[in-house]
Amino acid sequence: MAKEHISNFLNNFSIEVTPNAAKKIDKFSDYLNPGTLIYVAHIEGTTIEETVETAKKISDQGFIPMPHFPARIIKDKEVLGDWIARYQNEAGVENALLIAGGANKPYGDFDSSIQLIKSELFDKAGFKNLHIAGHPEGSKEIDPDGSTTNVDEALSWKNKFSKSTDASMAITTQFCFDSNSVIEWANNIKKSGIDIPVHIGIAGPAKLQTLLRYSIECGVGASIKILQKRAKDITKLLLPYKPTQIISELAEYKASNPDFNIEKVHFFPLGGVKQVSKFVQEH
Repeated sequence: MAKEHISNFLNNFSIEVTPNAAKKIDKFSDYLNPGTLIYVAHIEGTTIEETVETAKKISDQGFIPMPHFPARIIKDKEVLGDWIARYQNEAGVENALLIAGGANKPYGDFDSSIQLIKSELFDKAGFKNLHIAGHPEGSKEIDPDGSTTNVDEALSWKNKFSKSTDASMAITTQFCFDSNSVIEWANNIKKSGIDIPVHIGIAGPAKLQTLLRYSIECGVGASIKILQKRAKDITKLLLPYKPTQIISELAEYKASNPDFNIEKVHFFPLGGVKQVSKFVQEH
């Protein structure tokens, strides 16, 4: 039964690519099922031309693109409107992940995903799916004092917005390694009245050094301790990390608690799309 639970939990997973990574993939169908939701990462320094081109490649090959819209690198409402129009007209995009983004300070008028939502441009454009960020371990960038006050307030505001928009909404989280932290967070937001489904972020198979570097860069807190503990075990140090444990534990919890609000898995392919594909096929 455990295998069946894991298989069900991994069903219809989504994945993320950067434009550079996408260029190295000739056919996404070599690794992913047609219709898979593929997020297009838009990190600082990437041009809109590159991300639109990537979204078009994804769409043309029979997959569903969901580009990131990082608020802090979007200058103003006019630029946001231009991005939306280009994605729609050139790549048939109907989905967006709305995030603050990693820039230290805003380029222009936008500083948060809430401000992007308040522009009303996504609703006017008829976007079908709007996803927002989730932080199971909090965010020191948003709550420097170590609390979750600002994160909780923002999530509550977005939950209210989800009742008024025609778009379907979901929370796509930062990647985690500790199932207990994830379960506690997911249950707590549900108790607080947040009924937006969760797509849990999972780091795909990768070298331990790669995971530690990304974890530090992305501010993944408690979960780093799990990686550091693994790094001290010389028998595991040279072995690639696989998310078997967290996937298994969350899958079992979901099977025992059908109303658990984690709906899907979203992979961050830190070791490459091919490695995620291989891991999913194994399970």
